[in-house]
Amino acid sequence: MNEPGLEKAMDTLQFLSQDSEARRLYEARQKYLHDEASMLDRAESVGMAKGLEKGLTKGKEDEKKNIAKNMLSMGLDIATIAKATGLTEQEVKSIQV
Repeated sequence: MNEPGLEKAMDTLQFLSQDSEARRLYEARQKYLHDEASMLDRAESVGMAKGLEKGLTKGKEDEKKNIAKNMLSMGLDIATIAKATGLTEQEVKSIQV
C-alpha cells in the first residue's frame, strides 16, 4: 500500500476490531466530533439569521431617514414628515440639523 491515508485507515480498523474498549472510545470520540460540528453549524446559521435581520432593520431605518431628508428639502413640516415616515419628530429634527 502506497497511500498513507488508506494505510492509516486499515491500521485503525485492525486496531479497533481487536479491542472493544478502544472501539467504544473511538465511537464516543466520533460522536462528540459530529455533535460539535452540528452545534457549530447551528450557531453559524443562527448568527447569520440575526445579522441579516439586523441589517434589514438598519436598511429600513436608513431609508426612512433618507425619505425624511428629501421631504425636509421639499419644505414639508416636521409633524407631517414624522407621520409619513414613522419617525419621531425628534428623529426628524435631528436629520434637519
